[in-house]
Amino acid sequence: MLNRRADKLELIRIAEAVALEKSIDKELIINSMETGIAKAAKSKFGYENEIEVQINRENGDIGIFRKLVISEKPENLNTEISLNDALKLSDENKEKKIGDTILQPLPSFDFGRIAAQTAKQVISFNVREAERERQFNDFKDKKDTILSGIVKRLEFGNVIVDLGRTEAIIQKNEMIPRENIKAGDRVKAYCSDVRREPRGQQIFLSRAHPKFMEKLFIQEVPEIYDGLIEIISSARDPGSRAKICVKAIDNSLDPVGACVGMRGSRVQAVVNELQGEKIDIVNWSEDPAVIVSNALSPAEVQRVNVDDNNKKLDVILTEENLSKAIGRRGQNVRLATKLMNYEINIMTDQEDSERRQAEFKEKTENFVKNLELDETLGQLLVAEGFSSIDDLKDSSVENLMKIEGIEEDTAKELLDRANEFYKKDQEEISKKIKELGLENNLINHEGLTPGMLVTLGEQKILTLNDFADLASDELTGSYDIVKGERVKVRGYLEDFALSKKEADDLIMSAREKVFKD
Repeated sequence: MLNRRADKLELIRIAEAVALEKSIDKELIINSMETGIAKAAKSKFGYENEIEVQINRENGDIGIFRKLVISEKPENLNTEISLNDALKLSDENKEKKIGDTILQPLPSFDFGRIAAQTAKQVISFNVREAERERQFNDFKDKKDTILSGIVKRLEFGNVIVDLGRTEAIIQKNEMIPRENIKAGDRVKAYCSDVRREPRGQQIFLSRAHPKFMEKLFIQEVPEIYDGLIEIISSARDPGSRAKICVKAIDNSLDPVGACVGMRGSRVQAVVNELQGEKIDIVNWSEDPAVIVSNALSPAEVQRVNVDDNNKKLDVILTEENLSKAIGRRGQNVRLATKLMNYEINIMTDQEDSERRQAEFKEKTENFVKNLELDETLGQLLVAEGFSSIDDLKDSSVENLMKIEGIEEDTAKELLDRANEFYKKDQEEISKKIKELGLENNLINHEGLTPGMLVTLGEQKILTLNDFADLASDELTGSYDIVKGERVKVRGYLEDFALSKKEADDLIMSAREKVFKD
């Protein structure tokens, strides 16, 4: 019976006990009980009734009421009541008027098995949700930190970690490969995310994330913790090798030496936590050529050609240093690429020389063929820095006359031929665009030149939707590892010297248009 004194006090004691155990508000527990009893009461008095339950917080008295709206001419007696009948119920309703809501007391009742189960389910659900909300609030500020806990169990390769007040999960792909973790082990991990989930864990940990290594260095190196040394970037091949780039805010400090520590004690502590992962510590520099030389250690770099606009680096070294720079299965250069966010092209001195000769020959032939020049004049233009007919067209007579051997008449003739070729080329390109069947939405997309459009059309990229589905690497080109060798994969628009950022911007603006439409 709900109206028994023992039952009433028991409810309050249960609420207090659950609130203490779960570290949630007692008021929320009692509200959940009210909701559960109300749902059970509906099964007793009818689901068409609007039931309200009030539990006295002091003595545990339970009041069950039916909510009724005062109506001039009640039509539904389950939800409406006349003003006269309302006055008969209680003197407290004297000040009520048409449209107001009153509470009609209902008799206490014995919970049947089904009603009791219903109430229990509602209370359990609300308590569970409150507990999850409490856990989220407790740990939402823990994101981007290292957490420590005891391994509770393993589920399908995922590791469930007991953090004391709650559980977290390390998914299989966020573990260090070949790491042997058992139930009962204490583990450290990087808190990569804390989010509300309809079911399952809310706290996601990672031991494979590059930030995990960074946070370990912050713990082990006081200079980093104090802000005297800054971590610029990091890259990891979990369980195998990693690189971290550091910069000294105080020029008197050696950032690499500080991270290594006395007899390697500091870096060794991080290596041990990462299960023997080899760590290269790279000294930061404003010059990308210096950074890449440090990042590709132990390979000795001869020279570096830097293209800041396209975020590309051509690294030239000797044949014996080539394999060192690339690393096993391309690991060394891949990590260096991630560390710097530059495209790194590694080649030998001979390959660089052959590439330069091929480029020189190609540019010369372009001038000779399309402008009907003799080879000597074509070579002269290339040697003076003219890479294409567009470059020549945009020049002036005065600039051309500065080149030894080119007089005014020759300069004017060169400009006339360049402009004539450009005009004819644009007409042919426009004609070809129509023949390829490119849609207007792609043709009118800002940033795409006619030459780019022709190239895309030849690759059967005919609509803005087709273009929006591409990745930036497909436009600019990339490198892939095939059978342990680094292989160049050409991009659709690689010949147009498109930077990765420019490619990203073109694709993102296309996606915005597509999704908007």
